[in-house]
Amino acid sequence: MPAESHLSPMPKEWQRALAVAAHPDDLEYGAAAAIAEWTAAGREVSYLLVTRGEAGIDGLAPEECARVRETEQRAGAALVGVHTVEFLDHHRDGTVEGGTALRRDLSAAIRRHRPELLITLNHHDTWAGGHWNTPDHRVVGRAVLDAAGDAGNRWIFPELADALGLAPWNGVRWVAVAGSPYPTHAAEVGPGIDRAVASLAAHGTYINGLRGHGQDAQSYARAFIEQTLRTGGERHRGRPATLFELFPR
Repeated sequence: MPAESHLSPMPKEWQRALAVAAHPDDLEYGAAAAIAEWTAAGREVSYLLVTRGEAGIDGLAPEECARVRETEQRAGAALVGVHTVEFLDHHRDGTVEGGTALRRDLSAAIRRHRPELLITLNHHDTWAGGHWNTPDHRVVGRAVLDAAGDAGNRWIFPELADALGLAPWNGVRWVAVAGSPYPTHAAEVGPGIDRAVASLAAHGTYINGLRGHGQDAQSYARAFIEQTLRTGGERHRGRPATLFELFPR
């Protein structure tokens, strides 16, 4: 018998979304399954990465690592129907600093893309189960929540309009946080699962640089994605699901 759901369905009254994460591969660890379903339904999703993940592979120098991971991110995004992938400059992997510089960059991106839905990764101190979250995830996730409001206020970062012609955008209706230990909403997934697996597996260099998983990239990606979605389903009617903590605006 399917489990009773205490989570609400994700809203459907939107057309454009912007997904913002600290590193290449962050969105592929679960959120991409829902994104695949949304793009297949005709919705527009763009990606914005705050860094190029240049500190993510121990055996690869940062400059080369950034090049490889940017290429893998674009390939992985395309597999779930995302063809606009942007990267910020001036924010270093592993040492992303919260503050006005990051909020300004994110506000500019929100004004450019004019999304109704913002998607980001867990900004809380821990993951479900109590494992400590990394600084970049915490900083970027929190900055996205702040920038949703900044983007709509003409007196915060007025230079965005004056110098760059980016008019305020007050159309963000929700911020959806993937990987949160406190989910409130669920997006059921089906056909998007295989595309999400392929999207994560596209980060082959990064996955092969991880220690101890003992699997090739494809097997690792399938095991991780299916377990994540199965766990989500246990909290939502017994069906595979990507879970989000949703903040209305």
